[in-house]
Amino acid sequence: MSSPPNILILMVDQLTGTLFDDGPAAFLHAPNLRRLADHSVRFANAYTASPLCAPARAAFMSGALPRRTRVYDNAAEFASDIPTYAHHLRRAGYYTCLSGKMHFVGPDQMHGFEDRLTTDIYPADFGWTPDYRKPNERIDWWYHNLGSVTGAGVAEITNQLEYDDDVCHQAVQKIYDLSRGLDARPWCLTASFTHPHDPFVARRKYWDLYNDAPECEPPEPRSYAEMDPHSKRLMDACDWRGLTVTDDHIRRARQGYFANISYIDDKIGEIFTALEATRQEATVIFVSDHGEMLGRKGLWFKMSFFEGAARVPLMISAAGLTPQRIETAVSTIDITPTLCDLAGISMAEIMPWTDGISLLPLAMGTPRTEPVAMEYAAEGSITPMVALRMGAWKFIHCPADPDQLFDLAADPLENHNLAADPRAAEVLAHFQTLVAARWDLPAYDAEVRQSQARRWVVYQALRNGNYYPWDYQPLRAASERYMRNHMDLNVLEDSKRFPRGE
Repeated sequence: MSSPPNILILMVDQLTGTLFDDGPAAFLHAPNLRRLADHSVRFANAYTASPLCAPARAAFMSGALPRRTRVYDNAAEFASDIPTYAHHLRRAGYYTCLSGKMHFVGPDQMHGFEDRLTTDIYPADFGWTPDYRKPNERIDWWYHNLGSVTGAGVAEITNQLEYDDDVCHQAVQKIYDLSRGLDARPWCLTASFTHPHDPFVARRKYWDLYNDAPECEPPEPRSYAEMDPHSKRLMDACDWRGLTVTDDHIRRARQGYFANISYIDDKIGEIFTALEATRQEATVIFVSDHGEMLGRKGLWFKMSFFEGAARVPLMISAAGLTPQRIETAVSTIDITPTLCDLAGISMAEIMPWTDGISLLPLAMGTPRTEPVAMEYAAEGSITPMVALRMGAWKFIHCPADPDQLFDLAADPLENHNLAADPRAAEVLAHFQTLVAARWDLPAYDAEVRQSQARRWVVYQALRNGNYYPWDYQPLRAASERYMRNHMDLNVLEDSKRFPRGE
């Protein structure tokens, strides 16, 4: 029996899959991701489980949709008793490690990882809780606003650049450490970056790669009056009346976004270089938590089931998998069972805990017909929303709004809602039946409202008086690093070297 593979998971934030139909789009300066694509199974239609950071990441790690994880929004606790791929792999004998962002909310900041190399970039408490009891309230101090668009530009250091520089550095140092062979276990290292998430601010060397690029031109305009009800709520949540966004703002925001894809590509290249230098082999998975609208349909950021926000890049490079492009729609919740399948872990033990399905059979030619499901119950919504992608069709349902039905083969930009078209009545009825069978939406709404109300009480209480943060505090045992007098210098120098004997 072959040894379980080392696994390197490269996660990025807010990278739209519409730019990764078959690896990076041709105009993107992304040589490392393009090289990875050449050796990968490339999923052209991969979708997030929920188009917002914390719900998407909890779903990705557990293989379960938000209603099961109860991570409805960016301030909902990820419970310690929910198994993640880190738990499954660690239980099977893997060393598991995280460098970077996973947006865990709550006092458990590990969720199966044996080590965390950095803190998170976002808070771990309940302060970002939405409130369905106040549907017209905009919580200004943390809601997205269009300042990320109007403020796009060049900077050599930012909050996010500082974070991702460290994520990469720590991941590279861990790869060097693993090469020393002091731990015989297979390893799973997750390096999770915050770019190209807004604000759209990039270093000059990357910004200038896209000077005068036609892809920076504004997409088709869409007025507020033309939008569907959820899109209008998102625009209100982003305070669209508070700032005037010009075509030049849009060009600069798109340029900054593309530039930060190139920045991330460089960081991934540093990780690949360390792997190659230390002669370590690993299965590599590249994925984003959700996408970015980039001004399409008049929208920015995520929080929508439209393609820009819901579709994500997904590439898997593994021994035994033939590089190819797969059109079948898949989900980020499929990654946890896929990881377990790659590691030789019994799927019978995994399936009770996941809504996802291993991607290995699909990659090896077995057809797949299950629809891809998505859920959203966070800011900009007033009750839980759901969506199904199946074949060429996407169906979006919210009890508060008219249904939306799109034929993505004929209408990839989702300009024509066919829900009221008599010619699509049979397709619409089929999807409505599927949704009614899968979700009890009144019960889902009640669960979200109870969770929000509880968290508002707890957060206000815990911020009154002495405050004990849940944010992860990386600990460095300085007296166990480098040379100390309880160590044998000769043994130390030899054990810390790779390769040895040259």
